[in-house]
Amino acid sequence: KKCLVLALLLCALLLFTPEACTVFNVRPEGTHCQDPLDKTWHAVGSQWRNSRCEDCNCSRCCPLAYPSGVPHDCVSVFDPEECKYTVHKKDDPSVLCPVRGYVGK
Repeated sequence: KKCLVLALLLCALLLFTPEACTVFNVRPEGTHCQDPLDKTWHAVGSQWRNSRCEDCNCSRCCPLAYPSGVPHDCVSVFDPEECKYTVHKKDDPSVLCPVRGYVGK
């Protein structure tokens, strides 16, 4: 019985775990690395945002944090051109809503 409860808890945790970072290896002697998605080259030590709006460096790319705790009368809208979320009232996009926190990164 306890094993079943533990298994259910682990499954629930996996469902609500934010998307993880993609980790990749860089040759120790290298001066540049290649973004695995966009195939663009970047200097070791630099940071960039790729076309999937992930924040990257030469060892990993992580998804953008997204709003959590959005009030029930509000909606979170993602703008892929700006790589950002806007949270506003469902019935009036000109009225912004408070966000309790962000998930990810």
